[in-house]
Amino acid sequence: MTVLEVLALLSIGGLAGFINVLSAGGSMLTLPLLMFLGLPPQVANGTNRVAITLQSITAVGSFYRMGHGNLIVSLHLALPAVLGSLLGAWIATWVPDAVFEWVLVSAMIGASVFMLLPQPILNTRPLTPERLSPAIYMVMFVVGMYGGFIQVGVGVLFIVVLYHMLKIDLRQVNVLKVSIVLPFTFAALVVFALNDQVRWGVGLTLAVGNISGAFIATRVNMSKRGARWIKVITLVMVAAILVRLILY
Repeated sequence: MTVLEVLALLSIGGLAGFINVLSAGGSMLTLPLLMFLGLPPQVANGTNRVAITLQSITAVGSFYRMGHGNLIVSLHLALPAVLGSLLGAWIATWVPDAVFEWVLVSAMIGASVFMLLPQPILNTRPLTPERLSPAIYMVMFVVGMYGGFIQVGVGVLFIVVLYHMLKIDLRQVNVLKVSIVLPFTFAALVVFALNDQVRWGVGLTLAVGNISGAFIATRVNMSKRGARWIKVITLVMVAAILVRLILY
């Protein structure tokens, strides 16, 4: 890696880690970056999981130290997500690169549309294991399978599902989201690593940026206006990346 490549991994990784914890969409920046740096799409897909896993460890540890975690509920929801992730990652290891690239473009467009949709105001309440229905377990399996296949936009899906189906506030959503993302991303990482689709040096460099961004994000009390600006910046960058991917 050149100095410029290392700086790109650290800076974009930092922004992605910050975005992933407070909202969603960081992989819409990091996965294309890895491809632009010369990694084949499937290898970029696997390598991106190194940074997401380590970033999630940082975020989960910070949230739990601050007393915001819900271990029992997280484990209940993580199990079907992990099973789905293993299946999705296995499918991703043999999908042709050309197909994966178009799936990536479609996923980025879909995630951007979700991010633009206004969130309705719901009557939220604390989450307990008794409120978990068979439907939410099935949805967690499906989201986990999607996330195992391609990480892009999975955070947006979690926000939509957890907020609408469980009716918990967005602070609970973010804490629960990273607690589920950690185990299912690690499961996918194992599958990609066993298929030699991870470049550890690049992934660990990106992870340094992701971890820094995640650490800062867990300590930021973002206002609604600040969150909107983060979303706008993310979508502008995603639009530029989509143009590059389509014309590449």
